[in-house]
Amino acid sequence: MQKQRQWKKIIAIVLLVCIIIGFFIPVPYYITKPGSADELSSLVRVKGHESEAQGSFSLVTIAMAKANIYTYGLAKFLPYHELEMESDVRYEDESDEEYNVRQMYMMNESKNNAIQVAYKAAGQKVEVKYDGIYVMSVKSSVPAAEYLHAGDLITAIDEKTFQSSNEFIAYVKSKKPGDIVRVNYVHEKKKREADIKLTKLDKKGTAGIGITLVDDEKLTVEPKISIDSEKIGGPSAGLMFSLEIYSRFLETDLTNGVKIAGTGTISASGEVGRIGGIDQKVVAADKSGAKIFFAPNDTVTAEMKKADSKTKSNYEEAKETAKAIDTNMKIVPVKTFQEAVSYLEKLKTK
Repeated sequence: MQKQRQWKKIIAIVLLVCIIIGFFIPVPYYITKPGSADELSSLVRVKGHESEAQGSFSLVTIAMAKANIYTYGLAKFLPYHELEMESDVRYEDESDEEYNVRQMYMMNESKNNAIQVAYKAAGQKVEVKYDGIYVMSVKSSVPAAEYLHAGDLITAIDEKTFQSSNEFIAYVKSKKPGDIVRVNYVHEKKKREADIKLTKLDKKGTAGIGITLVDDEKLTVEPKISIDSEKIGGPSAGLMFSLEIYSRFLETDLTNGVKIAGTGTISASGEVGRIGGIDQKVVAADKSGAKIFFAPNDTVTAEMKKADSKTKSNYEEAKETAKAIDTNMKIVPVKTFQEAVSYLEKLKTK
């Protein structure tokens, strides 16, 4: 009898250990689900222009986490929980650091574009200064990996400065694999320089450093502005940032006392772009009590249809989701910042 009890204890302990281990067994998937709708009035600070709106503008987030064997199975049954393969979320061989840098850059670009659009629309001073080449990632097999890291800023090469990444790329391509170039860069706020051997990028023998890069631009604006986006990644809050910033310069309440949510990238020219997870964002916005939801009215191209015949515009998918969850929240399609502003200017409170 005592031996039987001991065996039961052993089996129970083994089962418990197996269950615990299951939480730490990785699977190559991420789980996404509806996140939150965060009011922007507390995140945006424009000197001398505080928010006096009776309503609010909110960005909408998607919650994302790495899956384990339990959450993977659970996600298959929960509504508006999606499984995304790791290879679809991250670039090939992209490290945690590089992924975080990419998300941070996309958010910074989104903020800069939103500020430009809003300030220009409000007739405020805004100047754009090209700062250099921002390193997004570095191939591990190239000589540059010894010196450069994701997040570094390249300011010159062979003592030459450039006005765009295209100029930078053209100069490097004029060299040959094996050539040495002197690179001036900033790493962790310290200026550095290194002599780096160029590598062969393709079968044609194109010379390159072996990095992915983007332009780094700095804005000078008057009045000064700060946006707290430390906990936000990606570019999808661009439209809502631009509306919140623009509203600070108006004498009337652009919200008309209404709780407004939405999503969409914003270009420097004010075009609203497509984002992922629109259905999950509609759910999150509805739970927050939003009455209006701005959705990108993007164009579905022939190439997109060819890749997936079921592809729909963000607006179409948002409308379908709103109907499925039986919400009274109004889904408003927008292609540009100005379309969103025009809609709000005509908005009448009940």
